[in-house]
Amino acid sequence: MPQTPQARKHLASGMLLATVGAIAFSGKAIIVKLAYRHGVDAVTLIMYRMLFAFPIFLLMAWWSSRGRPALTRRDWLGILGLGVSGYYLASYLDFAGLSYISASLERLILYVNPTLVLLLGLLLYRRSVARRQALGMLISYAGVLLVFGHEVKLAGANVALGAVLVFLSAVSYALYLIYSGEMVQRIGSLRLVGLATSVACVLCITQFVVLRPWSAALVAPPVIWLSLLNATLCTALPVLLVMMAIERLGASVVSQVGMIGPMSTILMGVVILGEPFTLWVAAGTVLVISGIFVFSRSAR
Repeated sequence: MPQTPQARKHLASGMLLATVGAIAFSGKAIIVKLAYRHGVDAVTLIMYRMLFAFPIFLLMAWWSSRGRPALTRRDWLGILGLGVSGYYLASYLDFAGLSYISASLERLILYVNPTLVLLLGLLLYRRSVARRQALGMLISYAGVLLVFGHEVKLAGANVALGAVLVFLSAVSYALYLIYSGEMVQRIGSLRLVGLATSVACVLCITQFVVLRPWSAALVAPPVIWLSLLNATLCTALPVLLVMMAIERLGASVVSQVGMIGPMSTILMGVVILGEPFTLWVAAGTVLVISGIFVFSRSAR
């Protein structure tokens, strides 16, 4: 049955939203790497990112809570746990890992997140794994290991520490995805994201106050502007764009469009950061994206 002009317009807008959201989110690693060139550390950098994002997420939580039932004590405990796992730990570990590895390797590690969700589901709930899903995971992990091995030869042993930190970030976010399903159905996705990220903002700001002297907040002006850009363009905006895209296209299609993420990160890394683009990186990227494609089709 041919699509109506309205349906085609709806599809086109959804694809545009999903594409821009994936690219904007991928830019986070580039901005973090640029900020590290000014001598700032992960604790201070993530504090500024969350400080600037805090008002946006508070507004998001307030807007999505209008006319909704009040949250129970159980809801608040769940939001606290998800804020710690999905946004505080995941963000901090990712920022810390980026100080040791390239933006390209970081994005490839994070991109295998769907496979971690499946593996954690296997461990926690004894869910089965289809053969094609296992094949997709093997292909993706082979790609990550290929790029990792090449980067270790170029940059040394610290790459291993950075890769572990980013991998733990992916595990932390996978736990958030697993345990957020029930709460999303009960209180709504936008409300949950707004509240959980607000919790993470408070934790990141508190972490800085506890671990760093106030003088550490005196950073180079580019760090402030980069953090503001990170908080808006690469944090709050992608969340809204992807959610709007899911409403138009569905989560399955949006996840496929999200495959542009690693490619955009690698391209920005080469153009903006001057990171090398070698045959090893190209081959690893193809393997990771191919593996996730096989994995996601089997999951559907």
